[in-house]
Amino acid sequence: MTDTMPRRSRAGGRAARLALREAAPEDDRKAIWAGIEGGHYNPLTKRDLERIHGAALDILAEVGIGQATDEVIALATQKGCRLTDGGRLLFPRALVEDLIAKAARSYTIFSRDPARPDIEVGGAKVHYATSGEAVSVLDYKTRSYRPSTLRDVYDTARLTDALPNIHQYGQMVVPTEIEDLYRHDINVVYAVLAGTRKPVEHTFNTVKSIPAAMELYAMVAGSEAAFRERPFVSFGGCPIVSPLRFAQENLDVLVATSRLGLVNDIAIAPQSGATAPSYLAGSLVQVTAEALACLCVVNMVRPGCPMSFAAWPFAVDLRTGAFAGGSAEVAVSMAAIAQIGRFYDVPTTVAASMSDAKMPDAQMGYEKGIAAVVAGLAGANRVLESAGMMASLMGVSYEALVIDNDMLGMAQRVVRGIEVTEETLSVAAIKAAVMGEGHYLGAADTLKSMETEYVYPEMADRASVAVWGADGALTMDERAHARAGELLATHFPQAFEPALDAKLRAAFPILLPEAAMRAG
Repeated sequence: MTDTMPRRSRAGGRAARLALREAAPEDDRKAIWAGIEGGHYNPLTKRDLERIHGAALDILAEVGIGQATDEVIALATQKGCRLTDGGRLLFPRALVEDLIAKAARSYTIFSRDPARPDIEVGGAKVHYATSGEAVSVLDYKTRSYRPSTLRDVYDTARLTDALPNIHQYGQMVVPTEIEDLYRHDINVVYAVLAGTRKPVEHTFNTVKSIPAAMELYAMVAGSEAAFRERPFVSFGGCPIVSPLRFAQENLDVLVATSRLGLVNDIAIAPQSGATAPSYLAGSLVQVTAEALACLCVVNMVRPGCPMSFAAWPFAVDLRTGAFAGGSAEVAVSMAAIAQIGRFYDVPTTVAASMSDAKMPDAQMGYEKGIAAVVAGLAGANRVLESAGMMASLMGVSYEALVIDNDMLGMAQRVVRGIEVTEETLSVAAIKAAVMGEGHYLGAADTLKSMETEYVYPEMADRASVAVWGADGALTMDERAHARAGELLATHFPQAFEPALDAKLRAAFPILLPEAAMRAG
């Protein structure tokens, strides 16, 4: 049988491919962006949400929260709470529902760099951020774990500054060498802000650090009014010790930041089977009650003050009691929290994409990838712990940060989904290709959509086996090690002007050497 269709010439295919590679993406034409809408994955039904809500209100009304501070007890009892003989603060159902109605529905964490996106938190908008406060780092040179330092706070911030798919830098490690709590807090503030002009997050160890930190923020912003108008920091902390007790020092911080109207970026992290029920639904009930208690305190202090509904239901491996942050149970539980936050219409953060693996390997890849996609699809507003975290939240890896930037780009592309329009259905393009050259390599739609439809990873290898071998047959870890080293050696954001840096060093006990903040 002879081919009745004329053969199509494939000439020009190589030229078209070169044109595709050389086409520079425009700022307003991207395949992914901060704040892509999620909310497509819902592990709970409407009835499930109502039952979890009702059970959480029962817990708050009948069991309450223990170990409240005198200040919170006085405030809460004045608003209608009751203190039991055993010292537990009970929250009436009607009061909780009234305070939920008064809670902030959204907030913004601003970027100090006008070219970087602000983080608009609320609805089903999805952002990925670092955080974690690990106490160890996988050393870049020795590839063994060592205690984290102030230099690591700065270095992880500046590495994140160079990674476009991470939208916010949250404090990843603690400076273990600084014992004094005030000096610890002030140096973290300085190192975080010196390392990036993206929106940032950090924690306070003591409420006594807040006035000095506010002074530092004001100096960076130009004035306290300027900082208040465009706050570029959110404030972490763990005001709950599960099950159902306040952590008093962190509760003091929560009250103080609420009085100032600052963004409260708390974390409530019970572990199913240890400090929360082993049934995942029961764990959701407890952590929801704990998060609602914090929401109540914030809105008693200052109605409408920004706060993340940051219920982080973790899990343990019930065979050993080991933390299982990379487990499927944590992934689905965090997705459920995103859904519960949307049920209350309050901003959410979840912890996802941490790994229990100790090195960048296949375990790290599948644990992080699954959790990052699930959290985004569920519409979590800010996915924390999303890059660099390893060793069950005890360690950070510079190589993992670089790898996870690739992974988060793919996750965001999945969350975005597929837009179906007359243009994207491509009927005219199909007809033109079939009746013309027989391919789409030089088509106008191809050149146009390469910027808007496709994400191009930096670290992943898509070459042929022959090309990969000729280039050294490097593993992902080896490629990421080289890239991390390049960024550590060259990327110094200069986030402070020299005159401002001199003023900050004169005003505060800054311990980060100036030599650590420049190449060489």
